[in-house]
Amino acid sequence: MTTSPLDHFLLQFYPFTSQQLQLIRSQAVERTYPPGAYFSEAGRVAREIGFIVTGIFRVCYFDREGAEHTKYFVEENRFVVDLQSYQFQQPATEYVQAVTETHVLVFPASAWQELSLTIVAWPQVEQKLFTRALLEKMNRRSALVSPNGTTRYEQFLTTFPGLANRIPLAHLASYIGVTPQSLSRIRRHLGTLPSEPAAD
Repeated sequence: MTTSPLDHFLLQFYPFTSQQLQLIRSQAVERTYPPGAYFSEAGRVAREIGFIVTGIFRVCYFDREGAEHTKYFVEENRFVVDLQSYQFQQPATEYVQAVTETHVLVFPASAWQELSLTIVAWPQVEQKLFTRALLEKMNRRSALVSPNGTTRYEQFLTTFPGLANRIPLAHLASYIGVTPQSLSRIRRHLGTLPSEPAAD
């Protein structure tokens, strides 16, 4: 039997049986988000957890002047959720938005909680998943500490290998804190610009 991407990911945390994996998959709903669609939105309480099968989400927010800022990206074979909003049931302050067409296995909160009642190890696995997600978030944000835009872009290439040409230029520029024009110059200088991704 072929192991699904979700199965493969979960088996890193616990030796689930095939029956348990089937039960976990049965709690999810398949959903596809077109570019620009929101998985969760600021001002609303996050009530779903998603596993990204294909595609990319970005976590972003708007400042008081209305300027858009990309905090980080979440790609294939990872869970996506506004963790603070979900855990504390408070309105989110950020958006989770599809960058590309993104295929997701979505777990409603009720279905996710049901797993805790039917799989003894699920609470421990859940804690490991959330801890890993927090650590990845911190590591991906720490890549932006350099004051130099070129260095931040090079760190992006290391942190998100293979994503540079899948992400619209405006989103990538927002993430590393430079203008799209500056990013184009950086990419040309480094020779990493065979073709520009479509601007948003």
